[in-house]
Parts: sequence; structure tokens; C-alpha cells
Amino acid sequence: MKKQNLKAWLYLLPAIAFLGVFMVYPLFDVVIYSLEEGYNSASQSFFGVGLYNFSYVLHDPYFLQAVKNTLILVVITVPVSTGLALLISLGLNSIKTLKNLYQTVYFLPYVTNTLAVGLVFMILFKKTAYSDGLINLLINFFGGRSVDFIGGPYWAKMMVMCIYTVWIVLPFKILILTGSLASVNQDYYNAAKIDGTSKWRTFWRITLPLISPMLFYLIITGFIGAFKAYSDAVALFGVDLNAAGMNTIVGYVYDMLYGNSGGYPSYASAAALILFSIVFTITCVNLRTRKRLQF
Repeated sequence: MKKQNLKAWLYLLPAIAFLGVFMVYPLFDVVIYSLEEGYNSASQSFFGVGLYNFSYVLHDPYFLQAVKNTLILVVITVPVSTGLALLISLGLNSIKTLKNLYQTVYFLPYVTNTLAVGLVFMILFKKTAYSDGLINLLINFFGGRSVDFIGGPYWAKMMVMCIYTVWIVLPFKILILTGSLASVNQDYYNAAKIDGTSKWRTFWRITLPLISPMLFYLIITGFIGAFKAYSDAVALFGVDLNAAGMNTIVGYVYDMLYGNSGGYPSYASAAALILFSIVFTITCVNLRTRKRLQF
């Protein structure tokens, strides 16, 4: 038995070493950086140890704006994208003709480069000297006024950001939920038909409970992915997200390291740990909620 355990540990050793070097060590390094007050990246020196970096980040207007943007993005995009994905997946699961074609069409945005999609959205929404953009042309056609969605009011920019994020994450969720729906045993549906059960009751009592583990998986990963948003904002509003008022928490961390206000790894580490705490807390709440809402 001991030989088998030793053999198992030897097999796991490469993976453990890899995780230790690229995950565990950087995590400890981030914690150390976050506690070093007045850290100078040039001289590799600091003048104290404490929680000043966390206090600075939590009182930084740019960070507070980034938190606001990220929370709005999370609250809107996660439920909307998951709900839309479920509706589309139910529709795809019910059709017979050209089912594979429709699934491929819905999955195409997922394999398209994020920045390329962002440029398309800019063309759709951005006002230029030559055109107000396709969306504004539609608004004008129905009697509305043009809106500068990229450089205009905050609500307009946030709306574009949310639509873009939903568009990006929707194909993956559709793929997962379509596969999950296809794996449901048809005998349950046949029994429901014999009993004369309505479609809504069949969905609520059979479909939803059986796909609920995958649904909660998508919700949790959706929260994590939305909190890590950065490239989406860059694709729409450029690299100077603070000037546009559309920075995210991950964008704030990047700016503190390499951006215009870069060279402050201590502040970046503190912000990264705050982000980790938020994501960890929400993940625990979701897991706890899942246990209480067992169908």
C-alpha cells in the first residue's frame, strides 16, 4: 500500500511542482508586496510593513470607479447572459432540422478574437466625423437622437460594455447548456407527456433540476470571469480606461504595474488581493446558495 502511495505521489510531483512555481509562490509574493509600505521598484527597498497599501487603494477614486464599473458589469451580464443562454439552448434542443448549423452559428463569436469583436462594436456604436454609427442610424430612423456610446455619457458606455460582454460569453454558455440538455434522459419527458404535464411544469420539475449543477457552474464561472474583465474594456474604449471612466479592477491592477501610473507593485498587489477576497466571498455565497436551493 505504501509503495502505491509513493508511486502516486511521484506521478503527481510534476504537477505539484508546476503549481508551486507558477501559482503558490506568486500568491505568497503578492501578499508580501501588499504589506511592504513605500516599496521602491528601482532600489528594491521599502520603509515599513503594514496595511497602508490597502488603505491607499480603498481610498483611490480610480479604484472605487473600477469597483463600481466591475460590480455593475457583474450584476447585469451574469444573469442576463445565463438566462439568454438557457432560452436559446432550450430552443436549439427542441428543433430537429439544421440543428448542428444553428449550434455552429451561435458558437462562432466564441472563437473570434476579442479585440476584433470590440472593433466591430466600435464601428456599430462610435460616432465619427463621417458617420454616427449603425446603431445611431437606427435610432434616428425611429425618431430618436444620436448618442455617443463610446465617448459620451457614462450610462451609454456602460450599456455598450454590458452588451459586448454578454455577446462574448453567450456562445460558451449555450454550448455547455445545450450539451447538458441533450444528456437529460428522455424517459422523464415521455413519462411527463403520458401524465399530461404542461411544458412549464416539465421544465420546472424535470429539466431545471437535472441541469442545475451545470447552471450553477456557469453562474459561478460567470461571476469570476466578469470580475476579471479587462480586455473587453480595452477593445471598446482604448488603453486609457481611467480617462474614459471605464476601468475595471483588473485594469487598475495592470495600470499600477505597467500603465501611466505604473511602477507600484505594492498597490497593485493590494488591489489584486482585494479582488481575490471579493471573488472568493461571492463564490462561497453561490456555493452555499446552491446547497440550500437543491431541487
